[in-house]
Amino acid sequence: MRINIVTIFPEYFCNPLTLSILAKASENGLVEYHVVDLRNYTHDRHRTTDDEPFGGGAGMVMKPEPFFEALEELAPSQPVISLTPRGRPFDHSTAVRFALKSELTLLCGRYKGVDERVNERWVDEEISVGDYVLSGGEPAALVVVDAVVRLLPGALGDHDSAASDSFYEGLLSPPVYTRPADYEGYLVPEVLRSGDHDRITDWKTAEAEKATRQSRPDLLDLDAAD
Repeated sequence: MRINIVTIFPEYFCNPLTLSILAKASENGLVEYHVVDLRNYTHDRHRTTDDEPFGGGAGMVMKPEPFFEALEELAPSQPVISLTPRGRPFDHSTAVRFALKSELTLLCGRYKGVDERVNERWVDEEISVGDYVLSGGEPAALVVVDAVVRLLPGALGDHDSAASDSFYEGLLSPPVYTRPADYEGYLVPEVLRSGDHDRITDWKTAEAEKATRQSRPDLLDLDAAD
């Protein structure tokens, strides 16, 4: 898989892409990262990527020309994703869908947003990572990259690890414990130490449903609607 990231801050990605699962996936040939500096596609001495909005109003808008030139050179295959608060919420099913692609291109906006003509010409989907505003699309891009790459076959040492994650089967994950079994009077549930795999499976299912009811009842509502 090839992941293109278009940004005015390429240095933002220097460390995260060289750590942990993201680095191992690249080292093992599962993914190739291509970070594009949008300022390389400007033509003034200040390397300007923004300008005042038509119609007035506060803030600046990212200019279309650098995006057009960068994407024309990249010639990316679908999907091209714009990371923006006005986008559709990013979720596990979207990460799975992206992980099945051979190429993914992420556009990192800034300021009040990207000139709409970039969306009209290039963007297949607008994606948001939450109902809040970030300083730019770079943190959101890292969220998408991490969620997608860990789903690539071979990215995790144990596929069952991903299969037991929250949202994999529509529920949050159950509580997890490790050694010691007793720490300052806080005990690991007896069932997890029993060796009875059927009981353990039933306990994990019940706890996952309990956690989902408490923290994300909307997920259960979606299942009921289906």
